Amino acid sequence: MLVYPSGVDVSSSALRFLAARLREHRRALGTRWRRLSAGRQALLTLAHLRNGHPYAQLAAGFGVGTITVFRYIAEAVEVLSALAPTLAEAVRAASMKAFVLLDGTLLPIDRIAVDRPFYSGKHKKHGMNVQVIADPFGRLLWAPALPGAVHDVRAARGHGIIDALTGAGIPCWADKGYQGSKGTVRVPYRARWETLAAGQQAANRSHAPIRALVEQAIATLKAWRLLRKLRCSTTRITSLVQTVLTLHLASSD
Repeated sequence: MLVYPSGVDVSSSALRFLAARLREHRRALGTRWRRLSAGRQALLTLAHLRNGHPYAQLAAGFGVGTITVFRYIAEAVEVLSALAPTLAEAVRAASMKAFVLLDGTLLPIDRIAVDRPFYSGKHKKHGMNVQVIADPFGRLLWAPALPGAVHDVRAARGHGIIDALTGAGIPCWADKGYQGSKGTVRVPYRARWETLAAGQQAANRSHAPIRALVEQAIATLKAWRLLRKLRCSTTRITSLVQTVLTLHLASSD
């Protein structure tokens, strides 16, 4: 296999953060020697997450075996996902904002037709439903995952998002997929435009540009190319999303 220099469009602060966490993890384990330093392991993990490079290509580029690449990435994902904020922590951070934004997005996966729990009728493809909570500037605050067949409002209720935001008294702007949420969740009026009253049309017009800011948070999530087409076990996807969330929050602090 040919090897060539390449780059990863990730901030150096994310690399330093991950390398530091891996060094702490190695000290806790009492590890004396590894094929790659903590810094190189961090770079390997970021290259996989950001560029979506497969294990074989990364093994050739870093001069290690494919199994070693798998183990190093899995270890880094385990370390970072454990640092991801809980819903309670995300709500505490959200409580300092004027309001939050809520939306769902589908992360495509390579499932077959029999895997109905992962098939999204809305998107006509298999995937994982990720609920995204963002601040008023479109910055990502929290993002859990469920099988793609789960509707947005049901997913939000299942994660406890609606109850948590309502309990904290945090206004939340969402789209029509969250009709019936109640609490502090604000959604546009749902009907044909011409049948809406003038006041309802005005409310929907003012609602749309505010809610649209959540697309920035979704774009931040999908900038990590591995998440654009997941080919791993569905049991690992939540950990991968939490890993990306941790890296994003660490580099934006």
